[in-house]
Amino acid sequence: MYSYLISTQPSCSLLEDAILRAGLAALTAFLASLLLGAKVIKKLEQYQVREDTSKTHSEELRNLHANKKDTPTMGGIIILLSLFLSMVLWCNLKDYSIKLLFFTAAWLGVLGFMDDYLKLTVKGSFGMRDKTKLAFQLVLGLILGIAIYQHFKVSGLGTSIALPFLSKDIEPGFLYVVLAMFYVAWNSNAVNLTDGLDGLAIGCTIIAGLTLSFVAYVIGDRETSLFLGVNHLPEAKELSVFCAALVGSGLGFLWYNGFPAQTFMGDVGSLSVGGMLAVVALLLKQEFLFLLIGMVFMLEAFSVFLQVAVFKLSGKRVFYCAPLHHHFQFMGWSETKITVRLWILAAVMGFLGLLIFRMGL
Repeated sequence: MYSYLISTQPSCSLLEDAILRAGLAALTAFLASLLLGAKVIKKLEQYQVREDTSKTHSEELRNLHANKKDTPTMGGIIILLSLFLSMVLWCNLKDYSIKLLFFTAAWLGVLGFMDDYLKLTVKGSFGMRDKTKLAFQLVLGLILGIAIYQHFKVSGLGTSIALPFLSKDIEPGFLYVVLAMFYVAWNSNAVNLTDGLDGLAIGCTIIAGLTLSFVAYVIGDRETSLFLGVNHLPEAKELSVFCAALVGSGLGFLWYNGFPAQTFMGDVGSLSVGGMLAVVALLLKQEFLFLLIGMVFMLEAFSVFLQVAVFKLSGKRVFYCAPLHHHFQFMGWSETKITVRLWILAAVMGFLGLLIFRMGL
């Protein structure tokens, strides 16, 4: 719609305003997810697409989540549908960054759908094998890494990566492709691992998306970027519109995913959301800043990595249960307390990220 209006209506200068389009994208995605949510959940219930909380190796975790049994899953479809609708209406579909984000969402959405489908249809199955799922994520990361590397090379932006608190950037050259490959896979899995409590992953996604939308607008607006003394990337404005759409769809989904959840995101949602956030960070050249903004995701993923590594080496456990939110459950914290406190942490880290971004550290 945006591309059509701009090409056919020269007087529609307001639609060239990224702030206006971002607001409209967020509102459209929010309303779409609210309207689609009830219908999608009803269909999921009709086809008995329900969570099986018994599929866990922990008896205590099975008891803690017993009341979640039969809650409709794969609700991430709501996020993707409302996001796609908003992108079609308000994003410039000819923009290279938007094309990459569409591709990322489609690839990981299909991968997540296959994983969820196996869990639901194969008795005793925990879904796709971890190595198989990781292989698909790495292949996507490789494709995206090559695409972004070539894009930066042609546009003259280069592949330098800014290191916080250091005046020098690192220039990885073609190694950037490998770094991007693992970056996409890590962040996709990080959001997936965070999605274990009602509203937790989507709440942190909303905060991260809102923060990235602001960063994208500042980087994309020449006058603002010059005033604040940050590098200017003209195409970043389009990413601010996309992030706003992601925030809107996330808010609408949270309406149904807040405690007690009427639907769960499922891998179809969590894998794709994590991958899209990673691609936005790469395109904005804010790779390290996102690790700070998305600190809750990083802690959740690192807790699993540390738990597995230490257990294999020593046979001992660092946490009662990983990911981290389950550790707090085992300590006796209520689900809502854990979720809200991690939301607070996400908000604080988002604010800290903006401070560091502003200070140019």
